[in-house]
Amino acid sequence: MSEFDSNPERSDNLEYAGFLDRFWATLIDTVVLIIITLPLTMMIDGDRLTIENSKQLLDPADVMINWLFPALAVILFWHYKSATPGKMIITMKVVDEKTGLAPALSQSVIRYLAYFISMLPLFLGFFWILVDKKRQGWHDKIAGTVVVRLRK
Repeated sequence: MSEFDSNPERSDNLEYAGFLDRFWATLIDTVVLIIITLPLTMMIDGDRLTIENSKQLLDPADVMINWLFPALAVILFWHYKSATPGKMIITMKVVDEKTGLAPALSQSVIRYLAYFISMLPLFLGFFWILVDKKRQGWHDKIAGTVVVRLRK
């Protein structure tokens, strides 16, 4: 049992967030990122945005807008706010598994990179949330984080 589980001030009104809540938060975050990145991509690569030209869209601007910006935004939100906008709307937080505090910057980076591990075998690392007692995906286990929300 971690300090987080045994500290009544932290755990009385919190519960581990389940799969559906986390799914909806991810969907919100995805829409927010699309609203930000799609217009930027259209401004820079609009004339080349066709299925036939999709291989040409790995120019530096594309990489920065569609890969680096989202990664940086998510990592910084986790580190400074303990939540992305979607998690904030659903009143969830990503916290250190042992302390219940905001994840360290290194944990946030590891958690983000570990998303790719969770995706690889048919998203099994995300579906793991359904059976884990702390509702941790593989990315949470690797980074030492949990996602919590206020009890309903």
